[in-house]
Amino acid sequence: MIPSLSSISSRLRLRQLRLLIALDEHGSLHKAAERVSITQPGATKALHEIESTLGATLFERTPRGLEPNDLGRCVIRYARLIHTDLAHLREEMLGILQGQGGRLAVGIIMGGVPLLLRALARLRDKQPQLSVEILEDTSARLLQMVDQGRLDLAICRTSVSQRPDDYECLSEHREELVLVANPQHPLAGSAHLDLADLADSPWVVYPANMPMRLLLEREFSEAGLDFPRYPLETSSTFTTLMLLQEDPRLVALMPIEVAQFALRYGMLARLPLRIRSRTEPYSAVTRRGAPLTAPASLLLEELRKENLALHG
Repeated sequence: MIPSLSSISSRLRLRQLRLLIALDEHGSLHKAAERVSITQPGATKALHEIESTLGATLFERTPRGLEPNDLGRCVIRYARLIHTDLAHLREEMLGILQGQGGRLAVGIIMGGVPLLLRALARLRDKQPQLSVEILEDTSARLLQMVDQGRLDLAICRTSVSQRPDDYECLSEHREELVLVANPQHPLAGSAHLDLADLADSPWVVYPANMPMRLLLEREFSEAGLDFPRYPLETSSTFTTLMLLQEDPRLVALMPIEVAQFALRYGMLARLPLRIRSRTEPYSAVTRRGAPLTAPASLLLEELRKENLALHG
């Protein structure tokens, strides 16, 4: 039986977590003990204490040495996360004490990437010692990371959450969508297209229930057309671009700012289809009531400036 959280947190020590990481890397108690600067008997005792604290065996002896079992791999993964969080904590404390720099973790959906990069470029000109982690993902996953405290700020949509009121939207940004395809697509170069002209084309689409997927489904419904059967589903920008490169028959809906890079270098062609539905704005999001870190506040200021520059 796995002990209670209070029992684990009161008994588990950081040096023990470092030992788990070292064991995973070396597969040997002797080498792991050297890595964390303790004796081998001390490492053996520490491993027994860890397994006692967690109420489970974490490693198995094999001809190759100690290897983590399923529970061991789970515990090691979280040990690494805790170790990384401590490193980030130190970076942020140094930034606060020095009055500059620090660390910023920001999440972003695909359509907001160009906006974020422009804002970050200006911010890093002012704060060259700032360490920045950028995570691109879906709005749902980014909101989970906001809840876990792993992001200082997420640029996404809160409507995907079952509790959107849990979040505070600090700046609002709109995006224009365009239909794109390989330059060799049979309809590339057309003067005008209706959705019916593309009904039989194979599509790359966002996964079900994501805002851009819902918008496309609404476009087909309002045009009196069935949604394409057997689409390729992905939320990855890179995967979408590669799919369009590999198959000249495919079409995809993308934010114009994301598509412009590929359009500029001739990797994609824009198809002349008017998108009638308006996209839902995305926002810079934090957990309601949670104070912003200094780097996040500076980024928010740059995002607002970018919004003013785009929309006046």
